[in-house]
Amino acid sequence: MSEPTRGRIHRAWRRIYRSVFRIGWPRTRQQRLAAMLSSLALHVHPTRVRVHVLRFSSTLGLGLVAFYLFLILIVTGLALMLYYVPHPDAAYRSMKDIQFAVTFGMFLRNTHRWAAHGMVAVVFLHMCRVFFTGSYKRPREFNWVVGVLLLLLTLALSFTGYLLPWDQLAFWAITVGTSIVAYFPLVGEPARYLLLGGHEIGQAALLRFYVLHCVILPLLMASLIALHFWRVVKDGGLAAPPGRMRRAPAWPHLLFRELLILVFVLVLVHAAALAFDAPLEQIADAARTPNPAKAPWYFLGLQELVHYGAILGGVVVPTAMIIALLVLPYVDRRGGGVGVWFARERRRANTVFALLAVVVVVLTVIGTFFRGPNWDWVWPWLR
Repeated sequence: MSEPTRGRIHRAWRRIYRSVFRIGWPRTRQQRLAAMLSSLALHVHPTRVRVHVLRFSSTLGLGLVAFYLFLILIVTGLALMLYYVPHPDAAYRSMKDIQFAVTFGMFLRNTHRWAAHGMVAVVFLHMCRVFFTGSYKRPREFNWVVGVLLLLLTLALSFTGYLLPWDQLAFWAITVGTSIVAYFPLVGEPARYLLLGGHEIGQAALLRFYVLHCVILPLLMASLIALHFWRVVKDGGLAAPPGRMRRAPAWPHLLFRELLILVFVLVLVHAAALAFDAPLEQIADAARTPNPAKAPWYFLGLQELVHYGAILGGVVVPTAMIIALLVLPYVDRRGGGVGVWFARERRRANTVFALLAVVVVVLTVIGTFFRGPNWDWVWPWLR
């Protein structure tokens, strides 16, 4: 190939490359800032971030972990949809096919399930981190509200997906969960009927849960996540203590840390998928009631409260907690302690929130391990 021809090919390739990547590989500080602004994937980042929030101890990377788990759920969920049939006569059989007939099907299902459970726990921990660092204060009040809605959506996503295997565990967990919904005065029974498409769990319920889990709730979740990220940028980035205003370019400092967290999440989720198989019991049977019938693990604390009082535990307490979380940033107007773990100025608020978080965890542990037949107390090591 002659030199002029080689030069023309090189110029043509460079023109094509530049039409896609306006900046190219950034080498100077100015090019790094321009790359952040011109990239579809990176423009949601600020061009510069405070050095304080680059430290792992500042945020623990929990928001990013939750987002990566959501992406894993989207990818694995789309793959599982290719084999799953949302009908009572075929749902359980398709789950069996995924486990034993589909190449890497068991690994795929394990990855999806453990990522779903992990996302519930991580979003809860992320909310605790935001509170304990005072990062919900002005000007981030609305983003805290968006975060509360994301927590509720995460629970709803996991709950609707729980029924899809159509085994005994899923059937009776959803039976208990929807029964708790019915405790709400006036709207409880109509809401349960609307959710199930009838008075009992059947074909209509499975189809509705499938559509909610695979279409409606993921679209709502993706929209709120985009809004959440956008507000982080518009609110001045992640919260940092006053006086720590020194900034660094997001490329490469922030992007390198995000890549490390992504690798960590992938390794952890895949290790869990290889080590632990997702449970699949016998096919759902409305005539065989397990004793005890338990809700999904993240609602077992609520089921434990219902055991002490249906209206108080199933309606008053959860409703009051959700309302309190939504109005919290607008009620707590005291300044100080923003971006600092367990700041002295917020000692009382941190103590109250920590006690409530501990109560939620303790009730969940009790419902998971210490309740046996007829919801009697049992010691797990004596079973």
